[in-house]
Amino acid sequence: QVQLVESGGGLVQPGGSLRLSCAASGSTFSIAIMGWYRQAPGKSRELVATITGVFNTDYADSVKGRFTISRDTSKSAVHLQMNNLKPEDTAVYYCMMKAHVLAPPYWGQGTQVTVSE
Repeated sequence: QVQLVESGGGLVQPGGSLRLSCAASGSTFSIAIMGWYRQAPGKSRELVATITGVFNTDYADSVKGRFTISRDTSKSAVHLQMNNLKPEDTAVYYCMMKAHVLAPPYWGQGTQVTVSE
């Protein structure tokens, strides 16, 4: 069993930055894919960024150049550095981890990110 806990969300002004972290506990040795998704009211859950291994990353077009995903291999943790935040980034952000591309994902409970004056 794998349990994920997100942290780092909060309220930030447009143009500001936040760093989200997701810590995994349980049997995490088989986890190969980590990522962040988000869901805003009235929208479906969408991919923000994923990372496989150390170097393979993928980003949504809307966050490219602003967000950076990274992982801490020694701690089974994944982070999302979010810079130049915009109001449209406001959403609940969810951490995801899974063993391979076709495996069912493990999800965190989500952390709220609000970008507003």
